[in-house]
Amino acid sequence: MLKIYNTLTRRKEEFRPLRQGEVSMYVCGLTVYDYFHMGNARTLTVFDMVFRWLQSSAHGYKVDYVRNVTDIDDKIIQRANENGEPINALTSRMVEAMRADTRRLGLLDPTYEPYATAHVSGMVKMIATLVDKGLAYPAPNGDVYYAVHKFPGYGKLSGKSLDDLRAGERVEVEAAKRDPLDFVLWKAAKPGEPSWPSPWGAGRPGWHIECSVMSEALLGQHFDLHGGGEDLQFPHHENEIAQSEGAHDHPFVNYWMHAAFLNMGNEKMSKSLGNFFTTRDVLDKYRGHEEAVRFFLLRGHYRSQLSYTEEVVNGARKELESLYIALRDTPSSDDSRIDWNEPHAARFKAAMDDDFNTWEAFTVLTELRQQVNKTKSPEVASLLRALGGILGFLQSDPKAYLQNEAAAESSQSVEASSMDATGYEKAKIEELIAARLTARKEKNFAEADRIRQELDVAGILLEDKPGNMTEWRRK
Repeated sequence: MLKIYNTLTRRKEEFRPLRQGEVSMYVCGLTVYDYFHMGNARTLTVFDMVFRWLQSSAHGYKVDYVRNVTDIDDKIIQRANENGEPINALTSRMVEAMRADTRRLGLLDPTYEPYATAHVSGMVKMIATLVDKGLAYPAPNGDVYYAVHKFPGYGKLSGKSLDDLRAGERVEVEAAKRDPLDFVLWKAAKPGEPSWPSPWGAGRPGWHIECSVMSEALLGQHFDLHGGGEDLQFPHHENEIAQSEGAHDHPFVNYWMHAAFLNMGNEKMSKSLGNFFTTRDVLDKYRGHEEAVRFFLLRGHYRSQLSYTEEVVNGARKELESLYIALRDTPSSDDSRIDWNEPHAARFKAAMDDDFNTWEAFTVLTELRQQVNKTKSPEVASLLRALGGILGFLQSDPKAYLQNEAAAESSQSVEASSMDATGYEKAKIEELIAARLTARKEKNFAEADRIRQELDVAGILLEDKPGNMTEWRRK
């Protein structure tokens, strides 16, 4: 039985979906004003892993996975103004970049990818319901606010009482608010900003209301699983609960999951702190080995904070390479089905069913690699490849991955004058390897060593095999 740590109840619970054999899952997506950073990448990759595991042969759920796109927001308006471009031009460009980068991370497309601007009418309708029920109020400035003290359950996700939250001064006081914790549902139109009609005048929705409305539109008023980064637990997810349960008078979500921060030093990685790497920049650095970035992001348990350093990412790359080397040297059998009663597969499943314990699941992959290297068994290699595939790994051709032709092609796309040694073409590498083999046969070991050294400087590692065979891979 799959168990999930439910942030709402603060304990692991057996996962029992509302409909047998089906799972409804909503994950807060990206605000598309810039390239997303590695902290965002961790959250997206974690829930891609959850999506894959739920659908895998271990469970076989039909999963409706919704990951929204926020395409109207203060940051988007500000950035478009700074760039001197229309908002739609900015958001379209950033959505295209987001999709390219998520695919380079090996993320599956969600079942639905709703845009906030396509659901404004639904947001107006939910806000009107909240106003009619006395849970929200129009302010003199034209905004509409949620009256937090009118919702008895406010604070149940974050574990804070209203008094605790007020004492913490977590929300800036605005003159139009009746209570410092009240949050905006509708923002009155300002000159030069996009707006939509509403009973309270032209304006645009606040950030929190969009997820309540889009999740309801695609998954219903009550669904199984809601996820996001731990920074969204308060106030965003707390406010979603207040909006949806306030509007409908019944539970909103059964299981809440939150992925821990990706840190730079002792601080979380974020654009507001300025201590971030964009995912695109990191993927470009590991071009041809983008899978290693995914490997790094999933190697630790999703509820444990992860620190980004080049040393740690390179360690993940080397570990992933060791798995590919095992598969290169021992081809898999044709049967990719997984027998979940097989001891390694059973341990892998037990780990993943224990709140997605990828750390232990990766340990199983390492043990399978060791067994493949020892036994040269195609059946064990097939199991290693299949279990890795469930997490989004080991599906490339091993030799192609290790020889990293994508990186070589990238290097050779630049001006010849700036090309470094890592741009050696495959044909040149194999020509040098053949020359080295000839030198060894002629006992010209000085020339053989010179060629090895030349390739080493070029970032090419040679592995001599029995039968005068030499395998190579890029550093």
